[in-house]
Amino acid sequence: MTSTSDPFNAIGESNIYKLHERSDQEDGPHMVPDRSELIDVLSNSFHTLSSSPTSRSRQASPSHSPKLSPSRLTSSRRSHSQCSSSSIGLKVWSFLWNWKQKPQQQRGKAKAGRVWYRRKRVKGILAIIGLLGLFFFVNWVMLSRLQDHGLNPVAGFLKNSSTASISVPIQEKLRKFGKKKKPVKGNYERLLALAAHALAEGQNKREPKDLWQEPVVPASAWRPCADQRNWEPSEGNNGYILVTANGGINQQRVAVCNAVVVARLLNSTLVVPKFMYSSVWKDVSQFSDIYQEEHFINYLTPDIRIVKEIPKELQSLDLEAIGSVVTDVDIRKEAKPSFYLKNILPILLKNRVVHFFGFGNRLAFDPIPFQLQRLRCRCNFHALQFVPKIQETGALLLQRLRQHPGLIGRLDHFLIGSFSDTSLKRNGSHAKKASRYLALHLRFEIDMVAHSLCEFGGGEEEKQELEAYREIHFPALILLKKTTKLPSPSELRSEGLCPLTPEEAVLMLAALGFNRMTHIFVAGSQLYGGQSRLAALTNLYPNLVTKENLLTPKELEPFANYSSQLAALDFIGCTAADAFAMTDSGSQLSSLVSGYRIYYGEGRMPTIRPNKRRLASIFLKNSTIQWHVFEQRMRKAVRQTKYVQTRPKARSVYRYPRCKECMCRTE
Repeated sequence: MTSTSDPFNAIGESNIYKLHERSDQEDGPHMVPDRSELIDVLSNSFHTLSSSPTSRSRQASPSHSPKLSPSRLTSSRRSHSQCSSSSIGLKVWSFLWNWKQKPQQQRGKAKAGRVWYRRKRVKGILAIIGLLGLFFFVNWVMLSRLQDHGLNPVAGFLKNSSTASISVPIQEKLRKFGKKKKPVKGNYERLLALAAHALAEGQNKREPKDLWQEPVVPASAWRPCADQRNWEPSEGNNGYILVTANGGINQQRVAVCNAVVVARLLNSTLVVPKFMYSSVWKDVSQFSDIYQEEHFINYLTPDIRIVKEIPKELQSLDLEAIGSVVTDVDIRKEAKPSFYLKNILPILLKNRVVHFFGFGNRLAFDPIPFQLQRLRCRCNFHALQFVPKIQETGALLLQRLRQHPGLIGRLDHFLIGSFSDTSLKRNGSHAKKASRYLALHLRFEIDMVAHSLCEFGGGEEEKQELEAYREIHFPALILLKKTTKLPSPSELRSEGLCPLTPEEAVLMLAALGFNRMTHIFVAGSQLYGGQSRLAALTNLYPNLVTKENLLTPKELEPFANYSSQLAALDFIGCTAADAFAMTDSGSQLSSLVSGYRIYYGEGRMPTIRPNKRRLASIFLKNSTIQWHVFEQRMRKAVRQTKYVQTRPKARSVYRYPRCKECMCRTE
């Protein structure tokens, strides 16, 4: 029993000691105190209690004292607090009880020793409680301050990562202490904490061998051969093909290659393609701002005739009025060659010019004649080379990614041309194996996020923001939502139709076994949600950079406001990487990068292509799954996508160049 006041101190130690001293002087085992003496002591004690201005909390009675009814003495003092009175009564009763049960001499000595011991024990307990309280208070303050600091993106590979490395464990500790905190977007805070712990423990553990390797023997059995030609050049005398390609740089690249094939198919002359201005990309770059125009024309001259402009007599024609403008609405997606021969060739022969406006993925991959398919590959892998401005900055980017100016990679010559050779000559070095880095393409820009119709943990605010974006940029999608019952966000996610979030991407990398100190280059850094979405990545992998980290503002200045040219730098950084991981296999950049790595990689450029449907089933158990089970399931799901395969029927030769039209077997 405890009390809120201190009756032991209030009635006065001296008065209690008087009773003790009296008992010590008596003989005989069953002597009781004189009634008048007891009344005097209690009277003095209550007088002291009533005059005491303050008191301290202390243990009031023996732990095994019987429960008593109020005594006559205590009932006469009801003006005092009930708790204090009860404690005083118990003290008196305890004194009388012990008086009767023990010999007087033993009773006095034991009581005095017990009081002294109790006082010391209480003081010790209070001291321990005070120290523990101080410890937890200081610990709480330190954890709170670390939590409030947040996470900042690293400026380079050598940034100190001690603060970032403990942020997730701190979040877990704060949760245990009951501190309310803002949830991590995507609701993966538990798995992120487990990943941080696993990476910290396994920092010196060897990585799985297959992280940086392809199945070399079957992969190296294929070699590039799209540069081989077995036909005569086309004279292009059926008319002129104008092309205005839509989309971003990667969609435009596909459109250019398809246009080259259509021009050969129709025996027409191709005018150097133009790029449509997009309200999404907001880039005014044209073909010659990104690709070497002269090289494009000269390299494809044995295949088709290419000019920079149509003849003057045709420039004055109103192409729309004469029916020579063909939009992407007029051509079904992946139309067969027969469609062009039946519907486009008559217009071309009649008007001598056809303008494909908004041209993109409008040519099928099968069925198509062998040489036309090979021309497609030849254009993509050989004819399209970046302009020197992009190549030079790309070479600088690769040097800083590898942290050594003299190191070159397997694909450097095809990506940055002569700048890889001049770099070696300038540094007096020979070709060496480049230091390893992983490239990660996060396809998580707002256009992708909005078009997916998925949800990403942002709540009602996120829903309203994405819906407003759709109304401006995807009105057809808004109309479809109003007229058609579409799958719910959860159904889309379970079917693998949602792009991986940055949190899911970093969990995948950690589960696959990439070491915490792995150097990671992130492409597509204009993420929906801003740089804060990179927090999970930078927390678990401090050696994470983007082109904005590695290149100075002055070096990036020539590319400011040119998203396509900036994307070209991402293409170089991803394609040259020792390992490449994509988060959305439907992304054009990921498809083009992985295909380029297959074509020129000699079977030594591994690519991680996650099956999003399989991953979705794993992530759905994020609140209960244990980390070792998560690792096993994730590695199994990803390994199944790494086998060497030839191009499936009707699939893109840009992504799957292992086919007889693009590559030849060495067996």
